[in-house]
Amino acid sequence: MQNQRNAMCFVIFVKSIFQTYINQARILVPMIKLSYNEIVAAITEKAKLPQKDIEERIQNKLTQLSGLISREGAAHIVAHELGVKLFEQFTGQLKIKNIMPGIRSVETIGKVLQVYDIREFKTEKREGKVGSMLIGDETGSIRIVLWGESAEKLRSIKLNSIVKVRNGYVRENTGRLEVHLNDNSHLLTEIKDVAINIPDSNGSNGASRQYAKQSPRKSIKDLSEQDADAELFATIVQVFDLKFFEVCGMCNKRVRLSDNFTCPEHGPVQPGFAFLLNFVIDDGTENIRAVCFRSQVEQLLQKSSAEILAMKDQPDLFEISKASLLGTTAKFRGRCTRNQFFNRLEFVVNSATQAIDLEKEIQEFGAIPVKDISIPIKRKSPETGDMDDAAVPEETVY
Repeated sequence: MQNQRNAMCFVIFVKSIFQTYINQARILVPMIKLSYNEIVAAITEKAKLPQKDIEERIQNKLTQLSGLISREGAAHIVAHELGVKLFEQFTGQLKIKNIMPGIRSVETIGKVLQVYDIREFKTEKREGKVGSMLIGDETGSIRIVLWGESAEKLRSIKLNSIVKVRNGYVRENTGRLEVHLNDNSHLLTEIKDVAINIPDSNGSNGASRQYAKQSPRKSIKDLSEQDADAELFATIVQVFDLKFFEVCGMCNKRVRLSDNFTCPEHGPVQPGFAFLLNFVIDDGTENIRAVCFRSQVEQLLQKSSAEILAMKDQPDLFEISKASLLGTTAKFRGRCTRNQFFNRLEFVVNSATQAIDLEKEIQEFGAIPVKDISIPIKRKSPETGDMDDAAVPEETVY
């Protein structure tokens, strides 16, 4: 009986220490969750100990507290014992690479890489405006989404200017982070005393080495599903018709018609339209189906959203743009995914840069993409016999 009481007291003591530590962490960083690998990497870097030693300590802690904590919990305790503050990197102004899901009051600074249209939305419960822009620093890039009257500030934002975000909150959208601003957030523009060494939005400036690592140059034949951020230098060899689909005017997610158009998050809505474009690119090593969505379609076609939406009812207008795209060589940044229906890799384009210095490309990479635009299509839709269209996304499309 005495041994049972002693064991129970020990369990309560351990739980209280662990809970105190976790509570302190939550006060510092509400709702932030670090993976096991991120915790181990942080301990290894800050404690200056070999990773093997860190993992042995974590395993010993798991054995000591068997059944009481997870592997991540044991790693937190080891960090605490070694005096490693896992969360201090998330306080104050953050570099973009350090922005994590769940942060409710984030401050960051970056160069404006792209500004997107402001859109109005209306639902049964509310109406308003939403717009977004892409900013970057030497460590990466992130989308800033502005709601309500804050969205109006986008009208005065200049490309390549420096802006500062305060009191934004972080959300995930299909695996990618976004910082959202509401009427309680602050956006400071035209910051003059900060220099950020990344490319201008037109790609004319040289990128810093650190930033360039965010999108390593790949050959199409070497792509895999693990390539979440890659750059291709390729030629457009086939272009398909534009696809238009209904989206919620508030969150830009796909909506479907039953009795009316209904958004899973906002209920019945008056839908707007988004669009996507499918095409095939070839770099001389292989070809791959690519897809780009709203803002990237505007970038590729060099058309405004209104001009592209006009093609919905007048498809002949797109034929001129389609012809001009064939044979175009560009840099495509994006991620590689697998089309489960056709069991093949496809490339989702995040940005396309057509202003290419061919001499520099040859010097640096030693290759020029193929320009043969008569490549046969290998896969056809079992329903129509035509080359299949990419699935219209359920994700948010700005």
